[in-house]
Amino acid sequence: MTTIENGAAPPDTAADDRSPQPLIGRIFGLSAIGPLAAVLLAIAFFSFESDTFWSVNNLSTVANQVGYLGVLAIGQTLIVLTAGIDLSVGLIMAFGTMVVAKTAEQNGFPTPLAMLIGVVVCTALGLVNGVLIQRFKLPAFIVTLGTYGLVYMATHIYSKNTTISIIDEKTSLPDDRSPLVWLGRSIHVGDLFATYGTILALIIFVIAWYVLTNTAFGRHIFAFGDNPEAARLTGIRTGRLQIVVYGLAGFLYGIAALIYLGRVGSATPNDGQTENLETITAVVIGGTSLFGGRGTVVGTLIGALIIGVFRNGLVQMGLDSSIQWGVTGALIIVAVAIDQLLKKRR
Repeated sequence: MTTIENGAAPPDTAADDRSPQPLIGRIFGLSAIGPLAAVLLAIAFFSFESDTFWSVNNLSTVANQVGYLGVLAIGQTLIVLTAGIDLSVGLIMAFGTMVVAKTAEQNGFPTPLAMLIGVVVCTALGLVNGVLIQRFKLPAFIVTLGTYGLVYMATHIYSKNTTISIIDEKTSLPDDRSPLVWLGRSIHVGDLFATYGTILALIIFVIAWYVLTNTAFGRHIFAFGDNPEAARLTGIRTGRLQIVVYGLAGFLYGIAALIYLGRVGSATPNDGQTENLETITAVVIGGTSLFGGRGTVVGTLIGALIIGVFRNGLVQMGLDSSIQWGVTGALIIVAVAIDQLLKKRR
């Protein structure tokens, strides 16, 4: 049975396995070298085009803006590694955000309990996706697309189409007096700053990297994505594994909901409608194959940063939001095309 290195399935030939890897490849993983070069080129381009882009404060803003997206993308990565996909990621996060805000602000629950309830609800929704996909053998695309619509409806019914705001009217920023926005508070070192939510996101990335590269559970995910039947024949309980992966992704969506609520200071029933595209883009740009069995969370982190850099850079250049959507669409088409070419070569 093949082994897993750097979070990705090894090349097919022994000669490739023996070939030396550059230092950057050993640190980030070979599949992440391209995305890393892309994000550096994007930063250089926007720094040249905009006088305000290249500053410690602005680059810190970019990093903090993609914190919640990065956590969502980790969940998406776990699912895509099993050759699945989740189109309900943003809506589950939005529902979790609404549950936390409403139970704490309107129902009077203690904030820690409200947060726990929100994460549990998101985890349960992820498990529902997993059970429907695994037990009933339904396509992940169809199941999660259906969940997208159902959770969107549930969010509007539960919220009664109202926004729950935790904004300080004097500053128009999240109200620091509310513990609900604790993850949005920042640590400053000069112009450099990082929110607690961003720090939490980085910790989750490290944990996810370790689990995928150094544990049996991580190796089982790669094996399942590469060949489910072969994984089953080796003794891996593939049915339970698939359900656990979707449940774990739901748990991460719940954590992302807490980070998002801390950053924006409000829960809106129309939130979360674009995150499915953005997380898939981050995952694929980061080098994870849509066919499963190959990829890294480091690449996903870089992919999320690429989205953040383009989003911020295009705004700095004064371009319309429709251009941002077009660039995101172009990025995912190019990334999938490259993935297809690499698959044919392998």
